[in-house]
This record gives sequence, C-alpha cells and structure tokens, in this order.
Amino acid sequence: MRKLLIVIDMQNDFIDAALGTAEAVSIVEPVKEKIRSYPAGDVIATMDTHQENYMETQEGRYLPVPHCIRGTDGWKIRKDIEELLAGAKIYEKPTFGSMEMAQDLQALSRKEEIEIEIIGLCTDICVVSNALLLKAAMPEVKISVDASCCAGVTPEKHQAALETMRSCQIQI
Repeated sequence: MRKLLIVIDMQNDFIDAALGTAEAVSIVEPVKEKIRSYPAGDVIATMDTHQENYMETQEGRYLPVPHCIRGTDGWKIRKDIEELLAGAKIYEKPTFGSMEMAQDLQALSRKEEIEIEIIGLCTDICVVSNALLLKAAMPEVKISVDASCCAGVTPEKHQAALETMRSCQIQI
C-alpha cells in the first residue's frame, strides 16, 4: 500500500498575505513536520494559480481579493515549505479543485493500491473541493484529512468543511 500526501495551496497569499489568517500561520510548522514524514516521491502539492484578469472571472466577482496571481510573491509556495517539496509533483489549478490531479491519481490507483492524506489551505474551499473530487474519482481509496494541518477561512468554516468531508466518508 502506497500512502500519498497532498499539500494544498500552502502559498504566501493564503498564509500571511492577501487572504492570510492567524490560523493559517499556525499550521505552517505542523505541515512541515507532516511533509518530512513522507518519502519525497510520495508528496504532491497544488498551487492556486490565477491570471492578471482574476477580477473579471466568476471567482473574482465572488471573492474580490486578487490573490495567487501567477508570478507574484503571493502566488509562490512559502519558501520553507517549498524547500521540502523539492521533487514533488506540483499541480497549478485555476480554480478550487484540480481535475488533472484527480485524473492522474485515479490512473495511479488502477496500477497500485494507494491511500491519500490531504493537508493545507483553505479547509472550506480548496481542501474540501479536492477531497471530494478525489473521493468521487476513487470511491474505494481511503482518503483522509489531517485537521491539525489545515485551516479554513474562519474556524467555523474549517469545522463545517471537516463535517462535510466526514459525511462523504473522508477520514478526519
């Protein structure tokens, strides 16, 4: 059984810049510890990636805070985390969930038995979106989320997202 770690959107804008929160800052060290606990080849990451026209997109109209604009400092994965992701496959995603990652992992699950653990930001947006995409693509694969290595937009939304994932047979 191969166990994979998916690190969702540990980017500057979500930690301590445009959309950062104290809760996001507080998970940095546990996230680094979790990454170190996996073999480098079993770690995958995502990056929220928007273009200059972000404010003209549907997401930009609903969340009118420019963030994770490709090439900016806010778009970059936090440096101390990025160093731990050397050699990891990184998926840039233009929205909350990565269809490409779900398809790649679904193909991998057909070749070998896998488990998936998810950590990162934000619990109630990108973490839950990717967890549900992966569960839909691979209903028999064990998918878990380490709540201590996730933070939501607010503590209440974090808890609500964890409950949603629990309801969909994702282990918390």
